[in-house]
Amino acid sequence: MLADREMALREAVERVVDPVFFQTIGELATVRTLRLSRRGVEAVVAVASEHYPLPDELHARVVAALTGVVEAGVEVTVELEAMDEDERAALGERLHELGLAAAGPAGAGERTGADERRSPLASPQSRTRVLAIASGKGGVGKSTVTVNLAVALAQAGHSVGLLDADIYGFSVPRMLDVGHPPMVVGRTIVPPVAFGVRVMSTGFFVDEDKAIAWRGPMLHKALEQFLVDVHWAAPEFLVVDMPPGTGDVALSVAQQLPRCELYVVTTPQPAAQRVAQRAGALARQLRLPLRGVVENMSWFTTPDGTRYELFGAGGGAELAATLDVPLLARIPLVPAVREGADDGRPVVVADAGGEVAQVFADLAAAVVALGPARVYRTELRIS
Repeated sequence: MLADREMALREAVERVVDPVFFQTIGELATVRTLRLSRRGVEAVVAVASEHYPLPDELHARVVAALTGVVEAGVEVTVELEAMDEDERAALGERLHELGLAAAGPAGAGERTGADERRSPLASPQSRTRVLAIASGKGGVGKSTVTVNLAVALAQAGHSVGLLDADIYGFSVPRMLDVGHPPMVVGRTIVPPVAFGVRVMSTGFFVDEDKAIAWRGPMLHKALEQFLVDVHWAAPEFLVVDMPPGTGDVALSVAQQLPRCELYVVTTPQPAAQRVAQRAGALARQLRLPLRGVVENMSWFTTPDGTRYELFGAGGGAELAATLDVPLLARIPLVPAVREGADDGRPVVVADAGGEVAQVFADLAAAVVALGPARVYRTELRIS
């Protein structure tokens, strides 16, 4: 009988999802001890580092799991202990194996020639939808759209990763006010989490006031590392903040993630719309599925309710018609969007009941409703 109770307790603990790794404790094999005695239940769970970023949340999850199994009044004690170097190395290998297992049997993570490695997310068996948010030029609010869309998807209950591929102009860490840097566990990089979104950016490794002067090969290798060596834990969505224009990074993303879907951000201004067409043309050239257009800064509403179209009108609809894709959202221009980006609290969090937050919630729902794109490319054929 005692053995049965201990088994039930262990099963409950091992079903707990680690809030940093997004894997169950059972998958991570981090339960050190679990004892049931007259005094109550005592559990010790290993964490990757003494600087583990979310100890209170992990502790609360384990306590809740055990409390749900034991009788009322039984005392539950949970301790977290830091791993040593050998344990961390073993955990890193386990994370790497879990990432490959999530991708399925397609050689994900293996070298494909020219010393290039493939991300598990590139596997045809991967269930992750990769959403590349692009623009023809800078200054149209592409990063703002990316960040708020990612958080809106997370708020809707989806598992989400966010890759800041704008290597030169990284802004995502500040816009999300990420509270801790990535962890390195063995050969695996574990992304920090903000507002339920896993985040990776060069901004974690370079001072904000430093310039990055890299040529194409270095950009490609940085992107490869972010996709191959980062433990994304197979999210439902990976939202990619693309750099403006159609340069090296766009080509590398298409090469590393041949199943990615492209979404184009523009403003109502006709000049911006014409430039944004180039992003659509790039999608056609690279045979990436172009899924929709998002128009940002569509109008400004004064306190008396008067609406002003400060940047013109119709650019988003015209671009969508030209590219033969739907116009998925028109986002108004409000101070809360700028304030949220500067304060590290996206407008969907800072003004959750506001007009713009609802627009992003609707945009997230529209993206989900589109479903995965069908991609027909020779590199995805299975022999």
